[in-house]
Amino acid sequence: MSAFAVKGTAETPGVPSGGPVRGLPWTVLRLHRAALVVWGAFLLTALGMLVWEAGINADSVRERIAVCGRTHGLCRLQNLTDYSGTIGWASTLVYYSFFVVAAFAAGALIGRELEHGTAQLAWTQSVSPTRWLAVTLAVPAVLLTVGGTVFVFVFRWAWAANRDLMGDDWTFNDVFAARGPALVAYGLCGLGVGALAGVVLRRSLPALGVACGVMYLVNHNLEKHREDLWPTVASGGSGGWSHPESHYWPMHLVETGIVLGVAVLATGAAFWVLRRRTA
Repeated sequence: MSAFAVKGTAETPGVPSGGPVRGLPWTVLRLHRAALVVWGAFLLTALGMLVWEAGINADSVRERIAVCGRTHGLCRLQNLTDYSGTIGWASTLVYYSFFVVAAFAAGALIGRELEHGTAQLAWTQSVSPTRWLAVTLAVPAVLLTVGGTVFVFVFRWAWAANRDLMGDDWTFNDVFAARGPALVAYGLCGLGVGALAGVVLRRSLPALGVACGVMYLVNHNLEKHREDLWPTVASGGSGGWSHPESHYWPMHLVETGIVLGVAVLATGAAFWVLRRRTA
């Protein structure tokens, strides 16, 4: 039985408590609660890794490095690698989770609902297709924005708290994104692209593949041409060019704007296609 057909009111069986419109967000949460629980656990684990390393384990790492002594470079390097590697893995996993978001939006959130007729059933209960799509996307969008924002603040704290234990390469892809709003933008972009693929294809597996492929192209090309997002500067008398860390925010905000632009276009196109097909 469809999730939209359970827990109806006594007056209108099959309609979610509070009416079809007010009850739709809770229906979305119930329908995808397993995925949301997994996402929450994943995010909490990543945050826990950052707090543990930067807030608790950092002093222990320094003690182990002191025991190594100045002549044991390999021992010191290993401890530094273990510390920075844990923080790096946390940022990498959360950064590239936009692939999972795109797959979820295309394969389950939108594509499966259209393929199995669950969405069409909702439309017969005084919920318009446009409102259905708006609420269906709004719920995960809010969770992605809140969760991503919390992660960015915690990661920035962890990155800055023990700079003596971290590398200086701020241009690493995951570090570059995780220190600012680009992390949230990629998640929202995956949601929008997944929604468009689901609405257009109306089949979960093909939509999943297309959404992940599009997000790969968006991300790959932006990472490849990231240095072109802001003018370079001459690096002294060597005749070469470099990208100083002072360029981080201009480059980051330009990339964030591009990703959000793709998210808006994809989401708008999803609404347009849905309205055309249900008019």
